[in-house]
Amino acid sequence: MFCPKLNAKFTLHRPSFLAAIFVNSSSVSPPFFHFSPIKNSSILQFSLHSSSTLLHEFTTCTVQQPINASHVVSRTRAEFLHAPHLLDEMPHRKYQSCEYTLLRDVFKIVQLVMREPKITTAAMVHALAAKQGALGDLYVATSLVTVYSRSKALTSSIALFDEVVDRDIILWNALMSACTENRAFRAAVDFFTKMVNQGNGFDPTTLVIVISAFSDLKNLRQGQITHAMSITAGMLSDTVLSNSLIDMYSKCGDLTSSERMFSSVEFKDTVTWNSIISGCFYNSHPYKSLLYFRHMASLENRADHMSISCAMAACTSLQEFEIGLAIHGWGIKLGYSESIYISVSNSLISFYFQLKDIDAIGSVFNGMAVKNAVSWNTMIKGFFLIGEAEEAFILLRDMQFAALIQPDIATMVTVIPFCAELVLPREGKAAHGFIVRREMASELSVVNCLINMYSKCGNIEKAEYLFSTMPKKDSVAWNTMIFGYAYNGQSSEARVLFKKMTGFCKNCTLPTLLAIVPSCDSPDSIRFGRSIHGWGIKLGFTSQLFALNSLIHMYISCDVPSDAFALFESISIRVDVTSWNTMIVGCTQKGHFSDALRYFDSMRKAPQIRFNPVTLVSVLSSCGNLGLSLQGKLTHGLALKTGISTHTRVQNSLVTMYGRLGDSESATSAFHLSEDRNLCSWNCAISAMSRNEDARRALELFRSLDFEPNEITLSTVLSACSHLGAVSVGKQIHAHVFRFRFERNIYISAALVDMYSNCGRLEVAERVFRSSPNKSVSAWNSLIMAYGSHSMGSKAIETFEAMVGFGIRTTGGTFTSLLSACSHAGMVEEGRAYYDCMSKEYGVVPCVEHRVCMVDILGRSGRIREAYDFVRKLPEGGEAGVWGALLSACGYYGEVEIGREVAEVLFGLEPENVSYYVALCNMYVAVGKWEEAVELRSRIQDKQLKKQVGFSFIDVGLR
Repeated sequence: MFCPKLNAKFTLHRPSFLAAIFVNSSSVSPPFFHFSPIKNSSILQFSLHSSSTLLHEFTTCTVQQPINASHVVSRTRAEFLHAPHLLDEMPHRKYQSCEYTLLRDVFKIVQLVMREPKITTAAMVHALAAKQGALGDLYVATSLVTVYSRSKALTSSIALFDEVVDRDIILWNALMSACTENRAFRAAVDFFTKMVNQGNGFDPTTLVIVISAFSDLKNLRQGQITHAMSITAGMLSDTVLSNSLIDMYSKCGDLTSSERMFSSVEFKDTVTWNSIISGCFYNSHPYKSLLYFRHMASLENRADHMSISCAMAACTSLQEFEIGLAIHGWGIKLGYSESIYISVSNSLISFYFQLKDIDAIGSVFNGMAVKNAVSWNTMIKGFFLIGEAEEAFILLRDMQFAALIQPDIATMVTVIPFCAELVLPREGKAAHGFIVRREMASELSVVNCLINMYSKCGNIEKAEYLFSTMPKKDSVAWNTMIFGYAYNGQSSEARVLFKKMTGFCKNCTLPTLLAIVPSCDSPDSIRFGRSIHGWGIKLGFTSQLFALNSLIHMYISCDVPSDAFALFESISIRVDVTSWNTMIVGCTQKGHFSDALRYFDSMRKAPQIRFNPVTLVSVLSSCGNLGLSLQGKLTHGLALKTGISTHTRVQNSLVTMYGRLGDSESATSAFHLSEDRNLCSWNCAISAMSRNEDARRALELFRSLDFEPNEITLSTVLSACSHLGAVSVGKQIHAHVFRFRFERNIYISAALVDMYSNCGRLEVAERVFRSSPNKSVSAWNSLIMAYGSHSMGSKAIETFEAMVGFGIRTTGGTFTSLLSACSHAGMVEEGRAYYDCMSKEYGVVPCVEHRVCMVDILGRSGRIREAYDFVRKLPEGGEAGVWGALLSACGYYGEVEIGREVAEVLFGLEPENVSYYVALCNMYVAVGKWEEAVELRSRIQDKQLKKQVGFSFIDVGLR
């Protein structure tokens, strides 16, 4: 028996003397908890003479607010069509006057409790009703079922319901409404099935509640069956029922049926219009939402605050700013002021964030009489979206301590993804701690966000732990963890988890494909990538451009551009700007710069395709890497013509491109002309100066930096110090490294080793390398180069062997440093051996730098003929850099004849490079061939070539 314990079940045998009036409650309940009956005996010690006293106590301790019985039947989205409160609006049993004063007092107490339902007061009024024998009446029982439900004690509602023998439709409706209010939608459906099977019948209110449950369960099939039942029972003329069907179809993703249902409603009220407007927006058709809103206005149907809120959200999504401003003005004219209607204010805040009108945002937010959690969440998300993370966190603090509103689940799933995108592990951990304290860790959406945050912040172990300890995993959790592995370079773990997922989840979706594809990022994974492609075709995912774009990028990442080109050409009829960008960006990232420019030219010729800032960033990068000055300047002009040059990323790319082209002046101009400079802008400018041997200006830029430097800034400045030989400034930067706690950064460590070795402080470079906890390939390469530049070839080889012993994968830079060290130390045989085995044993294909080093090794040892033969045997006759190294060796050893042949080759490859003419001229002078020297000097003058003035630095302290 349910407590308070009764002697027997009640049989309803007389007309009711109490009628329950339900007061609408705006609270949405979390999952119910179990309620243990109160055992305090004083609660049960009621008598006839004490009821008026109890009534007075309830009256004085309860907030006195008038009951609004004319509340609109339902609300769009979150506020309307919510079944738990539909009983407040539907017809109830006919009210009859109370025959006894005491029972009238009990009824008034129930009314007071329903204003602010709490489990303690619900138990007290339950005990009072039991004491006075009022539980035998259906009206009292129905009221108590609702009170317990709104007190978040669904088990108590069900237990009380089970005590009643002769149940009518209203009591059944109250119980089903209690289930939906406590999000026990499956239980509501089960009770409906039981109700029909027992022959109790149903009314429109019953169907509205059940349809609401199917709507939340996204059970379209059962919703259609209920629709058919309403037609069979002749209840479809009920407007409230029709509105619930419109909402159900839209929430289940069947917008077509929702629109048909809307068209069939003969008498449309405001809620009917709101249902279809919000349904279109819910199904990602904001344009349709605005069309229905305009149609509603043209028929002189008065829009309410929910209509305006949804229309403003549609304008925000479509970025229809003029229409949004007009709707805002119309809403004010209708009297829906943002200071009164919270939903209007929240939609306006989102709208003005799209406009980036901070003054309007502040005006709306500060003018709100009441701010709820949604208002604060909207503000926090808006500031994150416009890049004001610090202001967003300040608002989060004010929300808790100034407004005394506790962040909810929506707040957390807003804040945590931005902690992931901005790589803020400290703030993410703080949010995790708050979630644990507030007992939100059982929510799947929250845990999925945490897994994503830890993955993107590099803490894959924590993400793994959260995933493994989840009692129930949905497809989002699997996809997030798979992507987390791929994002952190753990491709094999991602594939293993993907295979496990296919065993657990039979219905994989497109996000699964998008999560596993990034794990195929090297030539070794091309076979698995092709199998994923086949799997996607089998499941029909390749009909969507998202999947195709991802597969194109995969083939480029696996260094199989031919497959990417073939796939792109096969879908060229339906490609969008993202597809073109995938090709161009992918080619740029993998070094296929010419292909990137070729596809950009084709993109410009394609109909109805317009390039965007992402496109131009990659095109400018390709121009810079290929040294195409004219093409880069033309692209710059195109950016100016189309207005894209105002985008910060494009401005930064221009600075980088001019830096790579060796045009420091243009790089400086592009930097100073940029409007919204960020830290990346400063890093690009400093790097451009440092790259072009203008290290002094790079240090001056660093001194005037407007932002707190990051690891990229400091590594770039250390490179400038290395070029200058400015060890004193380098030490100051080293102090900055400790101040900003970057000493564990692998790139900073490598830059410090390089700086100290180039400044002649080899012992400090060694100390920095040994103290680095995580030694990157760059750090190993820097130390090998350091030993080589100090003529310590044996130490360089020892370091290389140690690097290989630790399992560090060697790169082209590793062998450049190693061969350079062999050259400086005169270790010819060792250098030749490493050059011969680098491709077979280490998988590093020799490039220009390696061939230059090999010629230098042979040339320094006087083996000019051998070096000459080496170059002649190279494919395509060798590059200018290789021939230049050979010419330098010929000049050093006086090999004039070979030197003349080498010089003639160089004059053909780079006719404007004066250094080759000067080198040959000096060779002629050294052996006394004055006529040839004079003739060569005349050629230099005829071509108007000028030798670049050499210079050297000494660190005397920069001012």
